[in-house]
Amino acid sequence: MKIIQILTTISYGDAVSNDTIALADTLQGAGYETDIYAENIDSRLPEEMACRIDQLPPLSGDDIIIYHLSTGTPLNYKVAEYPCRKIMIYHNITPYSFFEEYSYAAWNLCRAGQEGMRFLSDKVDYCLAVSEYNKSDLIKAGYSCPIDVLPILIPFSDYEKDADETVIKKYTDERYVNILFTGRIAPNKRQEDVIRAFAMYQKYYNPQCRLFIVGSYNGAERYYNRLKKYVKKLHLENSVYFTGHISFGEMLAYYKIANVFLCMSEHEGFCVPLVEAMYFGVPIIAYDSSAIGDTLNGTGVLLTDKNPLETAGMIHYLMTHSEERDSIINGQYERLKDFEHDKIERQFLDYLEGFIHDQR
Repeated sequence: MKIIQILTTISYGDAVSNDTIALADTLQGAGYETDIYAENIDSRLPEEMACRIDQLPPLSGDDIIIYHLSTGTPLNYKVAEYPCRKIMIYHNITPYSFFEEYSYAAWNLCRAGQEGMRFLSDKVDYCLAVSEYNKSDLIKAGYSCPIDVLPILIPFSDYEKDADETVIKKYTDERYVNILFTGRIAPNKRQEDVIRAFAMYQKYYNPQCRLFIVGSYNGAERYYNRLKKYVKKLHLENSVYFTGHISFGEMLAYYKIANVFLCMSEHEGFCVPLVEAMYFGVPIIAYDSSAIGDTLNGTGVLLTDKNPLETAGMIHYLMTHSEERDSIINGQYERLKDFEHDKIERQFLDYLEGFIHDQR
């Protein structure tokens, strides 16, 4: 029996790719014969990490495919043809309406992804959803196979690597409050709402503050340019920083210098940056949408609306009430225990073994 993981693109630093790689390590450690196959392979990854999908060997009925669904691709249809048992890990697909103004390519990928997800509703044997929100999406789409929730497997040991000292030295200043958002530049993440709340905080509470928007804008240039114009309109050019794509060490450094993590995203299938903020002890303020409430699970500060002045007031409250701030951070540390690598790894293997032996 072989267990083959399949995804459309395996990239360096991408959340879905990281999950795939972490699960491969888990499968190998448990003694399973396993490999990763993808349509596209990032050249920065080691050559032995994955093979091209056209190199996939013949499969038998005893073999298992674990298919990571996160976008539109012909694989959403091809995977149904493989003569073996099929598990789908659903990472969610951003509603295509978010991209209508900004990118036809992204709009079309998400539209195709939604169609492919619905197509597979009666063609897989078992699903793992990375959040309860994602599970509800599958049920709405007509999936009737067993579905369990398995959070993304995060290798926390990576966060112990060296942070970029240049970033830390440049922005470590007790006189300043550093507000952080990490994640690719994308319309569904609503970075304009982060900027708007930051502007209110700077104007009414604390002029000595900085906002770091950390993430690549590749493929979202039109939206990124609108954000830049918005920053200029608000006269925030000297206090809002777009980093673009950066190294892992630099990303670690931004978490280390952050005082508050602010998320106004309107669609997340899981939101790994929330867990990263928990790990680095950064208090989280986040808008309650999609899977964000699932991931926080009662920790952080969950906003029910996007009033920028109220959000600014909450930032100020956390920065001026140390006991409340510490209480929130401690609550986040408790929630972080639910995502411990060994715990999620064991849960994954239990689900997999149940699937194998139940012959679902």
